[in-house]
Amino acid sequence: MNNLLILRSSKILQSIARLTLCLLGLSGLAMADNLPVEAFGRLPAAEQVRLSPDGEYIAYLGNTGGSSFVASIHIESGEKKYLVHTNNQKFRLGWFAWANNKTLLISASYPMQGLQIKYGESRLLKVPTDGSAPAEPVLLQRSGEIQSQFQSNVIDMLPDDPDHILMGLMVNRRHKYAVYKVSLKADRKRQLIYSGKTNIGGWMTDQQHRVRVGFGRDDTRMFTRLLDLNSNKWRNILAYELFSEPEITPLGFGLDPDELYIRADNNGRYGIFKLDLTQPDFPRELVFHDPDYDVEGRLIYSDKTGDVIGVYHGEADGAKVYFDSSYRQFQLALDSAIPDAYNAVASYSADERKYVLFTSNSVQPGAYYLGNRDTKKLSFLLDQYPMLYQQALSDHTKITYQARDNTEIEGYVTLPHQGIRQGNPAIVMPHGGPMARNYGGFSWFTQFFASRGYVILQPNFRGSSGYGFEFEMASVQGWGGAMQDDLADGAQWLVENYSVDRDRICILGSSYGGYAALMAAVIQQDSFKCAASFAGVSDVEAIVRDARRFSNYEVVAKQFGDNRRALAERSPLELASQIDIPVLLLHGDKDLVVDVSQSRNMYKALQKHNKQVEYIELENGSHYMEIEANRLAVLTAFEAFLDKHLAVDEN
Repeated sequence: MNNLLILRSSKILQSIARLTLCLLGLSGLAMADNLPVEAFGRLPAAEQVRLSPDGEYIAYLGNTGGSSFVASIHIESGEKKYLVHTNNQKFRLGWFAWANNKTLLISASYPMQGLQIKYGESRLLKVPTDGSAPAEPVLLQRSGEIQSQFQSNVIDMLPDDPDHILMGLMVNRRHKYAVYKVSLKADRKRQLIYSGKTNIGGWMTDQQHRVRVGFGRDDTRMFTRLLDLNSNKWRNILAYELFSEPEITPLGFGLDPDELYIRADNNGRYGIFKLDLTQPDFPRELVFHDPDYDVEGRLIYSDKTGDVIGVYHGEADGAKVYFDSSYRQFQLALDSAIPDAYNAVASYSADERKYVLFTSNSVQPGAYYLGNRDTKKLSFLLDQYPMLYQQALSDHTKITYQARDNTEIEGYVTLPHQGIRQGNPAIVMPHGGPMARNYGGFSWFTQFFASRGYVILQPNFRGSSGYGFEFEMASVQGWGGAMQDDLADGAQWLVENYSVDRDRICILGSSYGGYAALMAAVIQQDSFKCAASFAGVSDVEAIVRDARRFSNYEVVAKQFGDNRRALAERSPLELASQIDIPVLLLHGDKDLVVDVSQSRNMYKALQKHNKQVEYIELENGSHYMEIEANRLAVLTAFEAFLDKHLAVDEN
């Protein structure tokens, strides 16, 4: 596996050349001519590029003209077939996988509404790789069955049985997921493997494809049930109290069925352990940890051996850490062949002789290449954002700053494409979640604002994931508190370190980031001169109140608290009269994560108090800007709002 790659594709050489230009800050185009909004706002031309098990086809999720599709390409002939397409309104495409060499499985999600409650449903579609027949549902509802809300929960692809998969379904008893063996043939038969159990919401198989683990929740107590192979009995293991104790998460079995990999706390950071299931106390062996960051990714398996070879972990999309030395050596060969880039094998053929390589860095949009380990060649396949190669982009630099209480906050700064000037305008951009984090690597979103002349700070404020349990738990009942202070402290740090004009800083975010922007408009008007929110929360009390209609109410109440007065004091909606800076609100009317009423009500409250506010509601819009026209509308609205209130100096 220690192969050196011979770069013979002119496309690759072109890509490396343009990468070099980006790194040097050079471009063949005049930097004064901004790329159009479409260059950034179009949906990716290619994602999820994957090889068939026999290496004869690639399939990928693509977007063009506002529509999304899954296509297959026969590698030898180049013949391309569009297998499924959608305008992202009736349904949206999610993940897909090769069931076998002749069949693709595709997850589709559908926005629904009933009894004044918006919710989502998912379906699993199957389609022949060669496009010889249209896509059709894997499952058909039988007489007397419950309509299962989620029908794309594949537990095991059963690679040794290409005509069947294992699925988790709720079709016989409501709120109880059972495991079925489902036929992919025309008969669509299914066989019950395990009946649903109380409080069990998910299942896991071992590498011998036996159901071995059930995931459960009892109010806010999380637990795992394990099937002991010797006694054939289930036992509860690995329990913890949500938000009170560090999580203990089963990740998967090794090839040895008595080895279970878990993610658990290791001296203040989550690491990967291996449990010995032959011993009664399940002794742990530390497999991998990062002293600076939580290991948050899933395990990587070899399709060839069936064993664990690594874990997803690192700054870039698809970054991996390999436990197996032969895979580490191959990764080193890739990094040597294409330096100064994040190089990740996105897919292997079953024999691992052919592969798809994804390569990018913070100034280069991702591109996919087809690799052959026998011929030692790479050939270009697809660009992710083709239009963004027309100008040099900006680096995405990791920084740290001290909050007012001396807590160290990490984040990323992206500078304007035109370069830094005295008195640049700036944007502080809090992420969503809030139990999430910003990473390094390429970002089309920040590159758009950098192209318009803004300095962008993306702070991983306290409450973010990735920095240990205690840091993340600062977000529990902490909205509007210290995690909000971290944002104003970041704005001050920009002023002191990047020649930013303190009177031209805006805060902009989506989801929780939208909440943080609105809360900043209430209590941090000295730091921010405008605030823009996409799909943001304005009424925290409504989040808790509305959760009463769902099964996760106890979790939501513990996360936010249930004291109505305290919730109101942290809700921008209740404090609208105190806002005296311009506000922009955007929201999709089909948002299933943060209901559109959060922005509608905020808009009415600001209007009532005669505040400067603009509101744009996106037709059929979701929480994630999956409709291209809406994505373009969001960027256009953000650009106009910022230009109006921060006015980039062109001189």
